[in-house]
Amino acid sequence: MRWRAVARVLRSPLDALGCVLYPTLCALCQTPLPRFERAPVCEHCWAEIAREKSAVCHRCGDLSDLPAASFSASEILCRTCRLAPPPFRRAVAYGPYEGRMRDAIRALKYDGLRPVAHRLGAMLALAMEKLDGEAPFALLVVPVPLHRAKHAQRGFNQARLLAIAAIAALRKQDSRWSLKLAPRTLLRQRATETQAGLTPHQRRQNLRGAFAVADPSAVKAKKILLIDDILTTGATAREAAVALRRAGADEVWVATLARAHRLSDVSEQQTTDAGPLPKIRWTEPDRRVRRDSLQDHPSF
Repeated sequence: MRWRAVARVLRSPLDALGCVLYPTLCALCQTPLPRFERAPVCEHCWAEIAREKSAVCHRCGDLSDLPAASFSASEILCRTCRLAPPPFRRAVAYGPYEGRMRDAIRALKYDGLRPVAHRLGAMLALAMEKLDGEAPFALLVVPVPLHRAKHAQRGFNQARLLAIAAIAALRKQDSRWSLKLAPRTLLRQRATETQAGLTPHQRRQNLRGAFAVADPSAVKAKKILLIDDILTTGATAREAAVALRRAGADEVWVATLARAHRLSDVSEQQTTDAGPLPKIRWTEPDRRVRRDSLQDHPSF
């Protein structure tokens, strides 16, 4: 063990010299890094990734239209969840999909910067801790899958990388958690169109019947934790939870790294039987066409 301590002492000046001769830039802000990093993201950028601080729906994690001061956290529900409760018990996220959080997720997914999954997974673990007291400690962890064509093109499933890192982090933080990773349990049986730019109704239609359970006996009577990088409208989470419940799963919880929130435009309203509703827009993944967008964004 002593040689490791010596190696750490020698590494610091060697790293500094190496960064001067061959400077490495932060993948998010492009500033020079003071040392070589496995995940080339500076500490300033990591610190800018914000946790969720707004009053959100206890069921789906979206912003609520109810006054937070009048209700306890567990009583706050958004209009959608009040009218049509989702098939999962609760969805939690570390922070809003904006700023450096958005940059880090894009670096992972589109730039193939896999090492950032370790640190992002630790943030996901903090989101999973929100389920303490509601979900059991023994959970079957199911990453949302990519279609095989997308997986072959990208080379990895970011939901699986995040799940692996989050499980490792949570086991170190609290030994009560008994989380079993089941990456091949849920299948995406058909490629779907990109979700970006679609309305909530179009997203639901796009994903209908997209998921199947490989072995129903593996989920029968099990408590499931569904994992992905982003939750937007909840269409993917709902469809995946429905597939798991139909296969016999007892209950489904959802944990994502980020939550895209709806933005209301009160100048353009829709009318329903329940009264006028504001037009909804979303803080969602980049709508620019990418080479790997042959199927939907893996966001929920």
